[in-house]
Amino acid sequence: MIVFDLKCGQGHVFEAWFGSSAAYEEQKAGGMLACPMCGDGDVGKALMAPNVGTKGNRRSESPAPKPLPASATPDAKPSPPAEAPSPEAVKAALAALAQMQAKALQNSQWVGKSFATRARAMHEGEEDHAPIHGQATPEETREMIEDGLAVAPLPFPVVPPEARN
Repeated sequence: MIVFDLKCGQGHVFEAWFGSSAAYEEQKAGGMLACPMCGDGDVGKALMAPNVGTKGNRRSESPAPKPLPASATPDAKPSPPAEAPSPEAVKAALAALAQMQAKALQNSQWVGKSFATRARAMHEGEEDHAPIHGQATPEETREMIEDGLAVAPLPFPVVPPEARN
């Protein structure tokens, strides 16, 4: 896995994980990248600083994230934060999201590029329903959504089992 800092056209900087530099280029060329904060598809690599550890006796000066108001509901549309979250908070949130994705995929079968075919067969009753994940082109994805298939993109790329070290 490789980690890049990406920046959207609105100036938001965020971290994204890819299987390789080629995977990043492929997703960028396919229009599969979008800013998680504003949804802008104009995304490119941001200038990255090296990850140098701080001395162990120093404390972080960044404030703790503020809790959501009690009036917030799951259906409420999020409003932009008054101040942008710290890079540490964003990285912690992305790490938590990556852990949740890994847990969700534990009982799911990797089907690779046959995802659209298998999902459609399950939708049409030709195959038993089962949790699967794999790859689909943007066109295949649009067609599945238009046909009412329950599909969703994963927040992070998945390394195919045959490509793992």
